Amino acid sequence: MKEQLEQIIKEVYQKKNRNLFTFLTGAGISAESGIPTYRGTDGIWVKGTKFHKPEEFGTFEYFKENPEEVWQYSLFRKKMFENAQPNQSHFELVEIENLLQDRFHLITQNIDNLHRRAGTNQLYEIHGKPREIKCSNGCKEILDLPIEIEGKNQDEDLTQKDIELLKCQECGAWMRPNILWFDERYNEKTNKVFSSLKIAKNSGVLFIIGTSGATNLPMTITETTLKYGGTIIDINTEDNFFTAKIKDKKNKLIIRETASDVLEMIKNIIKETVVNS
Repeated sequence: MKEQLEQIIKEVYQKKNRNLFTFLTGAGISAESGIPTYRGTDGIWVKGTKFHKPEEFGTFEYFKENPEEVWQYSLFRKKMFENAQPNQSHFELVEIENLLQDRFHLITQNIDNLHRRAGTNQLYEIHGKPREIKCSNGCKEILDLPIEIEGKNQDEDLTQKDIELLKCQECGAWMRPNILWFDERYNEKTNKVFSSLKIAKNSGVLFIIGTSGATNLPMTITETTLKYGGTIIDINTEDNFFTAKIKDKKNKLIIRETASDVLEMIKNIIKETVVNS
């Protein structure tokens, strides 16, 4: 595996065109930080006796009918994210960015902000940012979540002040988290769809880490990189949708080890490559 990684990394580093090193991360990379996956059995907060599948609860349609419940869940997650700390994998990626500089790009499906807190700069958060809000009625401005609104425990309700701050000042409708829900389409403003596909087109190698490929933009990013001759490296603990997509391709490498171990190896290979170039 190491020899294959060395060959791929050195070849991409020496290219003049389509020479970006792109990393695509999902919930698996934050598992060591104690953040459960959204789709996992422990990954969705259940309020009271209501049980929801993520595809039902995590929708704009559900929010319109149950805005307070969705905001309680969002603020519960806010507290969880704030209490979590970036792990070794997040910091390895920061070191890799420091080595590669503008040839490094990180596309993440995660909304936990751990990559940014670790120090990553070239970051594209394609599922949005829950620390931002926008009007559910379509008023165009995107705002920061007011600092007065704090994270919640599971059994905490919204305060009257929370509710006031979560209403649009223009039209009075509920504000909503600036994230992508299951019944919504990717766009550039919130999800960087065109930017991430442009990066994919120019990527000599795409490292896929801790994500199964269950949403369509990550899969399209992978297909775009393959279409333009880039190599896909699937770093996950088990097979997934990406594996099925690339298994018959020549320009691929499938690695079934932990992200932190593989990223440390990748970092060391890149460091040696940069020094010797």
